[in-house]
Amino acid sequence: MPDLAALFPPDQASLLALLVASFLAATLLPLASEVWLLALLAARPELWELALLVATIGNTAGSLTTYALGRLGRIAAHPAQLASPRAEWLRRRGAPALLLAWLPVVGDALCLLAGWLRLPAVPVALWLTLGKLARYAVLIWLFFQV
Repeated sequence: MPDLAALFPPDQASLLALLVASFLAATLLPLASEVWLLALLAARPELWELALLVATIGNTAGSLTTYALGRLGRIAAHPAQLASPRAEWLRRRGAPALLLAWLPVVGDALCLLAGWLRLPAVPVALWLTLGKLARYAVLIWLFFQV
């Protein structure tokens, strides 16, 4: 099997790894994209802007995948399940609640439930992106403060 990392210059390979890790961390897999981001920043601090963009895009795409799975899952759901207290909380707050989608465990559930409730995709994507961008921006800012 060819060494795929050898096909890319080191910066691009690192950013590609960050993209994949950020995507997978936003799904139901137990990964921490922050570790990948901080490792990249430790090695190449000058790439912080690009790393912020790549991590945000990957993490948002992973959350939107979870959202899509929630939409698909509704096909097999019983309507009474949509009346849970958590579903009612998210229904009342709407897409802006997805600013919290970066939180561990809770964030995955929010994305899945947002899809389940069929919250509109464009506002969901916007609020997801804003929350994830803010989280990574704070993390990068803290990294450079230490």
